[in-house]
Amino acid sequence: MKEEYNDKIEGRNAVIELLNSGRDINKIFIQNGEKHGSINKIISIAKEKKIIINKVDKIKMDAISETKRHQGVIAIVAPYNYSAVDDIIEYAHSKNEEPFILILDGIEDVHNLGSIIRTAETAGVHGIIIPKRRAASVNATVAKTSAGAIEYMKIARVNNLNDTIKKLKEEGLWIIGTEMNAKTKYYNQDLKGPIAIVIGNEGTGISNLVKKNCDILINIPMKGKINSLNASVSTGIILYETLKQRG
Repeated sequence: MKEEYNDKIEGRNAVIELLNSGRDINKIFIQNGEKHGSINKIISIAKEKKIIINKVDKIKMDAISETKRHQGVIAIVAPYNYSAVDDIIEYAHSKNEEPFILILDGIEDVHNLGSIIRTAETAGVHGIIIPKRRAASVNATVAKTSAGAIEYMKIARVNNLNDTIKKLKEEGLWIIGTEMNAKTKYYNQDLKGPIAIVIGNEGTGISNLVKKNCDILINIPMKGKINSLNASVSTGIILYETLKQRG
């Protein structure tokens, strides 16, 4: 069975973040002739850390690449190590902060997942929870799209979102779901304190059972003829309002 993470991190920024994170790297492939810009920085750090560097031609690089946008560098790493939900809560407490968690209910597009991880990391989210079934998992494309943010974000992959939501409630978190027909506008809702924000599937939104298990439902008001936003855009709007309120 092929590992979910495909053992690859591709692209210059993603590999630089990987090198800075301290995570184990088996080797780095560099395309022959690539010596300018950030490639020099990657080579320098890799040599300092005594990481094996293999220089190969473009045909070989393209064959190794999952994303086809490797920018002349691919790092081979151990499969992605998912966190436990308890790890996320403990991380928040270690920072003396109220837990700020993001729950993704069936995000299927890997580019959306990567963008959401990137936004969540910059907005101060302590961790992300995703389901194991009918949803995107962390792979090379997600790593590339996140621009290296996966190296700093705790991601838990769970069997049942509703069981996890119940556990979070027992830990004192309020579960806030996003719903197009909700009466409360997101900027009128108190988003301080221990919370988990639920973002739904790109097309169908939050599943009915997850919606029933939310304590509060909020919406993003829209004035145009299009009545929905891309999931990663919706996430950014909600997370930055939360960040604004939490200070």
